Amino acid sequence: MLTIIGRGHSGTRAIAQTLYASGVYMGELLNPTGDMMPPDRMYDACRMISRHVRWDGDLAWNFDALHTMPIPPQFTQLVRNYLLPLLKKDLPQMGWKLPETTLAYPWLVRLFPDLKYIFWVRNPRDCILSDHLTDDLARFGIQYPATNDARRMRAISWKYQDDLVRATPKPRMWLLVRFEDFVLRHNDTCRRLEEFLEIPLARIPVNPKTIDRWKQDTGVNYFEFFAPAMRQYGYELPGQ
Repeated sequence: MLTIIGRGHSGTRAIAQTLYASGVYMGELLNPTGDMMPPDRMYDACRMISRHVRWDGDLAWNFDALHTMPIPPQFTQLVRNYLLPLLKKDLPQMGWKLPETTLAYPWLVRLFPDLKYIFWVRNPRDCILSDHLTDDLARFGIQYPATNDARRMRAISWKYQDDLVRATPKPRMWLLVRFEDFVLRHNDTCRRLEEFLEIPLARIPVNPKTIDRWKQDTGVNYFEFFAPAMRQYGYELPGQ
């Protein structure tokens, strides 16, 4: 079984469409972006894990407790209920996509250490151009510096989720994929995914115009706290 980790608007729809077109079972009910529905139990699981994240002020969160504390049985039950469309099947290839899953990632890794995890990354400057349910982290019980600036709120959400993933010990089966590579180096990236998943993948249409949309944007789309992650993922910083 596999799952796709990545903040909303990271381009996860593209890999979900690829997997579906390749015969991977992605659940009984999908929305237009390929998310496995209904999501409510996973949302509740995300709110449960957030209670154990310590906010140290500003843009600093401590995730240490998530890696050692006992996982509450209620969390496990919520996740298993959400995944029931998959767990009741006996299929060689199946998985799910739901961006909010990222908020529960540390405990998912502990519950399902043998899952295949695909971490889907996109330039945060593109990622924050549109609104998403996770923009306001308070909806999921996560503390952060209050702001009325929608773009800054989205940027903080992007940083929180990236920090959370990077703070979690990597599972045995883990692959990081940049959305930009999937679009601009489609065949090469699909071959990487095929090697990781050990299945042939369909090639879906990709549109280069989905890359670097921030260059046509007239609002604020860069924040200094993006810089460390952007360097790590190979994205160009202002002035470079």
